[in-house]
Amino acid sequence: MRAKKKLIYIALTGLGLGFVQKSAPTLKDTFKDDFYVGAALNYRQISGQDAKATALIKQQFNTISPENLLKWEAVHPQPGKYNFKPADDYVAFGQQNKMFIIGHTLMWHQQTPKWVFEDEKGQPASREVLLKHLEEHINTVVGRYKGKIGGWDVVNEAIDDQQGELRKTKWLEILGEDFAAKAFEYAHKADPKAQLYYNDYSLYRPEKREGVIKLVKGLQAKGIKVTAIGMQGHYGLTKPSIEQVEASIVAFAKLGVHVNFTELDIDVLPNPSKRQGADIAETFSADEKYNVYTSGLPDSVQQKLTQRYADLFALFHKHRDVIDRITLWGVTDADSWLNDWPIRGRTSYPLLFDRSYQPKPALQAVLQAVKKDKI
Repeated sequence: MRAKKKLIYIALTGLGLGFVQKSAPTLKDTFKDDFYVGAALNYRQISGQDAKATALIKQQFNTISPENLLKWEAVHPQPGKYNFKPADDYVAFGQQNKMFIIGHTLMWHQQTPKWVFEDEKGQPASREVLLKHLEEHINTVVGRYKGKIGGWDVVNEAIDDQQGELRKTKWLEILGEDFAAKAFEYAHKADPKAQLYYNDYSLYRPEKREGVIKLVKGLQAKGIKVTAIGMQGHYGLTKPSIEQVEASIVAFAKLGVHVNFTELDIDVLPNPSKRQGADIAETFSADEKYNVYTSGLPDSVQQKLTQRYADLFALFHKHRDVIDRITLWGVTDADSWLNDWPIRGRTSYPLLFDRSYQPKPALQAVLQAVKKDKI
């Protein structure tokens, strides 16, 4: 009896000692009847080199996205040469932990090698040559993970930031306006059962939202199924408004597609960019006024971050009938790309777990959001 009481005491005091109780609610369990909750992973986490993060991923998430290792330059850096080891390990990690696995991304104007847009002589590729490159890439990559990767970001960021028109890229320049249709066609052929997504940022902006609606309607008119639109949730503490985000959820749902929030994080730092988005090509020189919390996040800002996450998850839960997945873009603050964008070396605090792998107040607020919004 004494031994049993001692074990109970240890269990009750474990949280105070920095342990995570098995009975504590998790993201994946709290929202299991609503939508998947996941994170974007780097190779250190997949391989177990970052053991604490790996444990956190297994505990909290039921879907995973690859941060970089399935982008074209990483998996297919040279003609006819593939680097599948990191991607294989990523998929194996997801399978071992019974997670819904995402592939990111098949067609993008960034992180695509120069050779893709050239012929064998290094000259600008013709439409036929580029289509051959695209089909071979998608057939090989998607085909390799057929039945394993459940959903693919087929086309990424194809709409212009300002006007909502097709972005001026090599894909558009060489292939013409059916570039997205071709990518979706090839992906569907390679794995007919995989979910296929269009993914972009700043989709709360009316102009960009309308551009995506036009793109998706055009695909649907060709008989091409788009499973969901991925809204990259690279947001700030106050912008966009909840009403702006909700307007896009409603508008996209009217297309007969579902919605995913694919790259959620909240930038708490002053941002030199006038756009609330994620254009990785937009960078700025170091300036201390944009890196103001180097020694820790003030409590007042922590409270704002907590409320922001609570409001967003309450919105997500409200629209759980059309939202399939929420993916945070990183596991802990230390992993976030926002430490280096749009200025390298910043100390950023955009996620639910801090640099010590501990839950921030925002996590509890998110877990409570489901209770507050019960219908």
